[in-house]
Amino acid sequence: MDKTDALTVAAERLFDTNGYTATGMDRLTQAAGMSSRTLYKHVGSKAALMGRVLAKRDRRFMQSIELQSVDALFSAIEDWIRTEGARGCLFLRSLAETGGETPEIAAAVTAHKTAFQERIHKIVAADLGHEDPVLADQILVLAEGATHAAVYRGVAAVSAARFAAGLLVDARR
Repeated sequence: MDKTDALTVAAERLFDTNGYTATGMDRLTQAAGMSSRTLYKHVGSKAALMGRVLAKRDRRFMQSIELQSVDALFSAIEDWIRTEGARGCLFLRSLAETGGETPEIAAAVTAHKTAFQERIHKIVAADLGHEDPVLADQILVLAEGATHAAVYRGVAAVSAARFAAGLLVDARR
């Protein structure tokens, strides 16, 4: 793993645990085991580093939901929360912390949320055998809401959303 990758891994852990604003450059350099000069040389700025972290997280999450059923989607989200933790969506948390005013972060969040919505539409179409944009939007809201409710309810929030999604899918068949 090169220095930039090591920094990205360390930064994701810190940003996810402590938030974007509360994670200072000193903490990042210490966690990555590099000087601030080296850090800036490799990533340019804290905002650019966060953009890099979000892009990497997006790839990992989207790979985990390359699925063909709504039930499998919620199962994957349950697994994600068990593995990654229940702190809510890092994309939306970082956007909220910066007020949407940091271009690198806003662009990464927009790209991820657009891809997530498109993926859910594909999952719903695969599950039903035809497109259903209304159902796909309902599943999206359930998935997003479950991710945030998991902060205080744990995986049980995703399980409840999974059950509700199953009822919606069954009603559309």
